[in-house]
Amino acid sequence: MQSRNDAYLIAPDPGAPRLTRHVTGTDQEGRVQQIRVVEERPLTIYLNGQEIVTAMTIGDYPDYLALGFLKNQGMLRDGERVTGVEYDEDLEVVVVRTDTPTSHEEKLKKKTRTSGCAVGTVFGDMMEGLEGLTLPAPEVRVSWLYTLAKRINTTPSLYLEAGAIHGTVLCRQDRPLVYMEDVGRHNAVDKIAGWMLSEGADPGDKILYTTGRLTSEMVIKCAHMGIPALVSRSGFTVWGVEIARQVGLTLVGRMRGERFTCLSGEDRLVRDAQPRAVAPDGRRRSADV
Repeated sequence: MQSRNDAYLIAPDPGAPRLTRHVTGTDQEGRVQQIRVVEERPLTIYLNGQEIVTAMTIGDYPDYLALGFLKNQGMLRDGERVTGVEYDEDLEVVVVRTDTPTSHEEKLKKKTRTSGCAVGTVFGDMMEGLEGLTLPAPEVRVSWLYTLAKRINTTPSLYLEAGAIHGTVLCRQDRPLVYMEDVGRHNAVDKIAGWMLSEGADPGDKILYTTGRLTSEMVIKCAHMGIPALVSRSGFTVWGVEIARQVGLTLVGRMRGERFTCLSGEDRLVRDAQPRAVAPDGRRRSADV
C-alpha cells in the first residue's frame, strides 16, 4: 500500500476498501444514516514455529506489525537476522522466521494485560532492558512541534473519516515520515517499529508523535526503539513520566494547537517559536481554549 501523500514515505489510505465497512443506522432524530465503520480482524503472529499472540488490528501492514511487536517485546534481539516474513491473508496469520532457534515459553507465561486500547499485552518484565539505557539527547525545536501538529492533524486519515482509531507518526525534525493507524495505539507503534527494523532506520534523530496517552508502556516502547522524543495530543501517567526521566526521553503531551506541556527533557527544548493568537488552522482561539 503506497503513500499518496508526497510529504510522507507512508501515509494513511482512508479509501482502502478493506479498512472500513458501510454500516446503516439512525441518528438522534431517527433518520437513516450510512456511515463508514473501521474493520477489526484478528492477526495471529508466529515466531518460527511458535504461536506468540493474536492481535486485533485493522489489517494493513501485517508484516510491519509482526516485526515491530516481536522487536518491542524483546523476542527479536539486536543482531538477530530475520530470514523471512510470510503473511497468509486467508488464514490471517503472519510468520516471522529467524536464522537462529527461538524459545519464549517463559515470556509467554508472564503476560501482563496493560491499560492500552484493544487490550495491549506486554510479555515478561516490562522494565527489562531499560536498566542503564540512556537515549540520545538531540534538541527538539518548538517550531518543529507546531509544524508537525498542523501537518499531521490535517492529513487525510481513517481517524478523520471514521474515528475509532489511533495514529502514530515517525518524524524527523519538522517532517512527518511514516504515519500508521490502528484500533490500538500499541499496534500503530509496533508498525512503526517494524518499518524501522525493515529499513534499518536510525532512531537517534527521530520524534514519535502519537494520538494516544503517554502511559508507561508507550514510553517503554519508544525507549526500546531508541527514539529520544515522544509527543502526544493526549495526557500522561505518572509512571510514564518517571520512566521518561529515567532514560532521558523528551516527553511532550497535551499538544493542542500551539499549547503543550513538557514533563521530561525540558533542557532539550529549543523555544524558537511562540504561540500565536490564532490556531494553526487559521481560526482565532478564544481565551478559554
